[in-house]
Amino acid sequence: MAQLNITSVPGFMAGALHCGIKASGKLDLAMLVSDRPAVAEAVFTTNKIVGAPVVIGQKHVHHGKILGCVINSGCANVCTGKRGLADAVHMCRLMAEHLARRGIDGETEQYMPFSTGIIGHYLPMEKVAAGIAALAGHIGCTHEHGEQFAQGILTTDTCTKQAATVVKIGGTSVTIAGACKGSGMIAPNMATMLAYIATDADVPRSLLRRAVRDTANRTFNCVTVDQHTSTSDTFVCLANARATHPKMTPNSRFYKTFCEALFDVADSMARQIAADGEGATKLVTIEVTGAQSALDAKTAALAIANSPLVKTAIHGGDPNWGRFVSAAGYSNVRMNVDRLCCWVGGIRVFGSGRPANTDLACVEAAMNEKHVTIRVDLGVGRESARIYTCDLSREYITINADYHT
Repeated sequence: MAQLNITSVPGFMAGALHCGIKASGKLDLAMLVSDRPAVAEAVFTTNKIVGAPVVIGQKHVHHGKILGCVINSGCANVCTGKRGLADAVHMCRLMAEHLARRGIDGETEQYMPFSTGIIGHYLPMEKVAAGIAALAGHIGCTHEHGEQFAQGILTTDTCTKQAATVVKIGGTSVTIAGACKGSGMIAPNMATMLAYIATDADVPRSLLRRAVRDTANRTFNCVTVDQHTSTSDTFVCLANARATHPKMTPNSRFYKTFCEALFDVADSMARQIAADGEGATKLVTIEVTGAQSALDAKTAALAIANSPLVKTAIHGGDPNWGRFVSAAGYSNVRMNVDRLCCWVGGIRVFGSGRPANTDLACVEAAMNEKHVTIRVDLGVGRESARIYTCDLSREYITINADYHT
């Protein structure tokens, strides 16, 4: 049986095709559509340089109800001025016009545009317009359509990134499924990629807003590949209320169940982004515990995760744990050095101010696993944080040195 994907959610259709943006011939135009207006909430990049689709998407999602998303890959439509804004709106207008012929009536403002790829290039709108016209007639709700969508949003990614779950809310089955893209130019804060989650849950917008922002902070904002926040990033969640479950209220167990399931889907996708970081060979989880505040914990974890010396040591399987504790040290957070401890893959390598009596060959073996976990306890409190990252390889340099040419 095929695994669940975004078209497994009742009422959602998707698809993708090649419209001519990518010279490779790979899929470069995708759509996600609800057959009824869906409650929508999104979070966007905090970069001050943003793509035209981000500007338009922020305006459109403000209306609260969205019918669909149109995404092109291969061209980011960033730093393109008034023409870029007009092109982003035009994508939404075309989507509304062509989907109306399929009986999905909606306004331009009920669609959100997204673009990902190279910065500083105008969209080839003739190709995009023809692609939207063709794709609007071919989206569907089969598993294959969902897989096409996941493929169509990729840029330097080496694989699709998807997650889904089904939970019971008041005895009713509710599906939550998503797809995302992200491999390079990945750094918090929100967002760190393009991510789409669809659900048939009936969630009031105020509660969906809370759930989406909390989920983003605990998942997508805990991913860093190269400490470079993108210009185009967005995480959007669409809830079309097809499931007939008891009403959600802020303190109800139904809302708690939904939030936990939303977190699980987003967390899976966040880990997949880190694992597929450009040139990555290892998924790395950095855990900081014993912090005096949540901010201190996250600050120290990011310092470790973003250190090129840490990332290269992990790539080489070098048990040079001094890089891990020193990175925590320069993060300037509160700590007690005499109580600070460090573990690699569950093996204690440093504690109470001195090296642990550890077989470094075992540490090296742990660092050569496909998933490496490093934990540092700051010894001053009870707060913690978790960051996902990856190793830094020679391939990362190759990919980004040749990206434009």
